[in-house]
Amino acid sequence: MFPRPRFSYRKSAFQYGVWSVLLTFLMVFSGFAAGKTIPPTSRIVALGDLHGDIQRLTAILQSAKLVNAENRWTGGDAFLVVTGDFLDRGTHVREVMDLLMELEKKAPKAGGRVLVLLGNHEMMNLTGDLRYVTPEIYATFADDKSEERQERAYKKFMKTNQREAKKLGLPEPEDTPEFRQEWMETHPAGFVEYREALGPKGKYGRWIRNLPAVVRVGDIIFVHGGIHPRLTDLSLDEINQRIKKERKAFDSWVGYFTDEGVFQSYYPLNDMITALKKRYDWLASSGEQGSNGDDWMETLDSKEQYQVKLIKAFFNMGAWISVHPDGPLWFRGFGKWSEEEGTPQLAQVLAAYGAEYMVVGHTIAAEKEILRRLGGKVFLVDTVEPSALEIAGDRFRAIYVDGYGLIDENTSEPMPIPIAPGL
Repeated sequence: MFPRPRFSYRKSAFQYGVWSVLLTFLMVFSGFAAGKTIPPTSRIVALGDLHGDIQRLTAILQSAKLVNAENRWTGGDAFLVVTGDFLDRGTHVREVMDLLMELEKKAPKAGGRVLVLLGNHEMMNLTGDLRYVTPEIYATFADDKSEERQERAYKKFMKTNQREAKKLGLPEPEDTPEFRQEWMETHPAGFVEYREALGPKGKYGRWIRNLPAVVRVGDIIFVHGGIHPRLTDLSLDEINQRIKKERKAFDSWVGYFTDEGVFQSYYPLNDMITALKKRYDWLASSGEQGSNGDDWMETLDSKEQYQVKLIKAFFNMGAWISVHPDGPLWFRGFGKWSEEEGTPQLAQVLAAYGAEYMVVGHTIAAEKEILRRLGGKVFLVDTVEPSALEIAGDRFRAIYVDGYGLIDENTSEPMPIPIAPGL
């Protein structure tokens, strides 16, 4: 059983605007339509991980006859499902998002639909984990004002850190040429713009935050990583709602601690953690230790107690299903389990949701061929070469740049993952 996030903060006498946001996300949100069953359609085309490769995206869309040479929707009433991970690695993440957002708008006019799902790399970016964002990606968000923004951001960074260090009684960071150069290299032109564009108020950030983690079309479930059998006590809609609440919680924390001067909203996750650890240690040293390990918290004022609770919750993010290794954005079991081990577990998941098949990305299947595994009930659509899965009634076909291919059940192991495990 996955642990459920514990958000039981009391509203103290200290009134702060962002608190209302934190309380709001604890309420029950209306269901995301994609978490419910979408009626079956005559044709579904599913794409795996795109990772900023616009050529891959346009080539396979054109091969599938979903768009024309000008990348305008020609798919009629077809459903296009993108199973997440359109961010990171490739240089053209902005172009990929622009095209997907445009097709989302235009496909319904012809009776079609575009369904884009969250992947683990989208969640990484939303939480400031920027390990796979390259300087080339940042550069695509830069403009003729980027150097000015970079300079302002650096000055604000120094001011924030110096003020916080003074408050906590720590040595203040020095603005040396060496430190400045290192900062500029790790925050290149376009960095601030990228973070703002993917932030809660940014064009792409607003769009990504409204994407579901899982959809069901007819009797087929689409999800980036997979649904672990231990997660089946949640409905598909509840999975989407829980991840949505987790995203809102993170944004609320960032907003609060930015306004408190602990860090700036564009900080990468590691820098946020470092800043919060320093604030927590200072708060802990400010309290009076008693016989119980947490007695010191009761000796703090209400605002300080609230901050301690927020920081503890921040450090407990690992329990969230949006970042947990067995959560739907990260799970690799259906790609890695043997047929003997995985077939009954997949059957259990499908039975829990009344579905017949599952389509997943995340785990690289092969250089080119889409794999069908675990009793023929799961399709792995993340391939090295451009590919797509076409579903039309009971017929499953692979679409490649050079044409169609039949999909035979393949019980072999998927490709070894050529990146750090779990990512």
